[in-house]
Amino acid sequence: MSLALYRKYRPGSFAEVKGQDHVTGPLQQALRNGRVHHAYLFSGPRGCGKTSSARILARSLNCEKGPTPDPCGQCDSCIALAPNGPGSLDVVEIDAASHGGVDDARDLRERAFYAPISSQFKIYIIDEAHMVSREGFNALLKLVEEPPDFLRFVFATTEPEKVLATIRSRTHHYPFRLMPRRELTDLLTSVVESEGIHVDPTVLPLVVRAAAGSARDGLSILDQVLASAGADGVTREAAAALLGVTPDTLLDDVIDAFAARDGAGVFATVDRVMENGHDPRRFAADVLERLRDLVVLDAIPDAGDKGLLDVPPDQLVAMSRQATNLGTAGLSRAADLFHDGLTEMRGTTSPRLLLELVCARVLLPAASSDDAAVLTRLERIERRLEIVGGPAPAAPASAAPATPAPPRSDDPRTGTPPATAAGGGAGSVKPQRPTAPAAPAVPAVPAAQAWPTAAVPGAAGSSAPSPEPVEQGTVGQGTVDQGTASGGMDATALRRSWDAVLDAASERKRATKALLLNAQVSELNGRLLTLAFSTAALARQFQTSTNIDVLKESLQAVLGLDVDLTLVVAGDVPASSPLPAPASAATPPAPAPTYDGFAPGDEIEPEDPDAPQPERQVAGEDAALKLVADQLGGTVVGTVEP
Repeated sequence: MSLALYRKYRPGSFAEVKGQDHVTGPLQQALRNGRVHHAYLFSGPRGCGKTSSARILARSLNCEKGPTPDPCGQCDSCIALAPNGPGSLDVVEIDAASHGGVDDARDLRERAFYAPISSQFKIYIIDEAHMVSREGFNALLKLVEEPPDFLRFVFATTEPEKVLATIRSRTHHYPFRLMPRRELTDLLTSVVESEGIHVDPTVLPLVVRAAAGSARDGLSILDQVLASAGADGVTREAAAALLGVTPDTLLDDVIDAFAARDGAGVFATVDRVMENGHDPRRFAADVLERLRDLVVLDAIPDAGDKGLLDVPPDQLVAMSRQATNLGTAGLSRAADLFHDGLTEMRGTTSPRLLLELVCARVLLPAASSDDAAVLTRLERIERRLEIVGGPAPAAPASAAPATPAPPRSDDPRTGTPPATAAGGGAGSVKPQRPTAPAAPAVPAVPAAQAWPTAAVPGAAGSSAPSPEPVEQGTVGQGTVDQGTASGGMDATALRRSWDAVLDAASERKRATKALLLNAQVSELNGRLLTLAFSTAALARQFQTSTNIDVLKESLQAVLGLDVDLTLVVAGDVPASSPLPAPASAATPPAPAPTYDGFAPGDEIEPEDPDAPQPERQVAGEDAALKLVADQLGGTVVGTVEP
């Protein structure tokens, strides 16, 4: 029968105690100076070395060369008090959890006056000292206050505040701490090397996290993991299943779905969690841990390089994208909701129901009026305001547009010089508040009316309308050809393989990957793939050059997917509503008239003579004020002219 690791690797000297230098250093110095107190109180969390340090102190006091900070390890006393030694009659360990009554205290008091048998000191180590009753402490009070010269006490407890105050005042108190993560990792690494068992490097972070700073718990968990080693050693998958840790794939799926506001993906992931037999409370705790890592990564982009996160390098890339997509306010709010949800799950009979309710709250910030929800919504609105600061979404225009002016050489499309073009930059002109329009605005045609529009390069369908009707599947307001299926892959599965697609795109064109890092998979319906970009400017930039072709080739090469693309702006338009795009270069449309207020790249839809007259579109500062009023329920009190 093998010896448990926490016993096999128990420290035998102060130098072997890890992570408690603030305690072992002063104790060693007191032994060197010969100023050993008659009573000590060691407090701290479980498994941090309190009892082991008490035994080492007893060994240092009773060594033939003692009192000494470094026991020789060769004398009879050192051998008897070694970690796996037989023990000594002069060193008595008492478990106060079962011997904390007044009768036990009186019995100890009577035997304490007998001199040691073969050692210099008689030492009592009282473990779980907070379990001693008040009457028991009172029975020991006089003995602890004025003991014989040969008598020493060491009280060890996890709750020092429960030790009688009069006892605490007569002891030297040394508070132990949880073991730092790096030192616990080093300890476990040395144990694995000593055991000679191959362990995947990603397993130790799981053990360290489960140990929660306790060296004894860490060694016990590692002992369990090593006992399950197969012919190839210990793999991360086997260790995660043994420890009940949520697989990274499930965490990635739910976080990506939160970022894309994909409710179907979120609840499908929760269903897989339950189908696989995972505890919903543990899943919620692991999601909270992931959100914590994302908050750190959002605040410190190089947290992985600085050692603040125990995450493999390939996982850091995906997590960096998740932190960007969720945003600072979104991450903070989601973490708060899962923290509160974990509190609500304690003792509940329906943990899955509460887990799904927490997920619904994360998906719907508009359903709450607290500060965190408002900040999350503001963060999304800021992306819309970026469009106002750049190309205006719409502007007042004459019902009968005038003949366009000849284009200037600065901008061949609109004749707008770079210094005044929408989009800002150095020397850009701030858009002024529009005055009352002379005529109604040019109406924007809804996508459901099937009016001819310029084709998006690489988007669903061909660049020209088909002369014959084809069987189509409706997606929101638009339509998509369902002729080619996506091979059973959904948006969740595509997000899981998105990093591989980005790598393949980078091999073809690095600029394409740089743009795609600002996008996320919003929806995959049949063969229609919807990508949500953080801003409209990035979406329009992605439509230029060969970026769409590069992405389609990468999807075909990595996943065998033949898809059509629709680009949207995250948080601005529904996932099924495509972003307006410039006309295809292969079939240039007839020159379109220009209107005041339209920025380069904006599309002008032809009027529908039978359509009802829409409301006047606003732009610039009016657009920002309208967003605040519509989305946040605010009231504009007044404005200050610049």
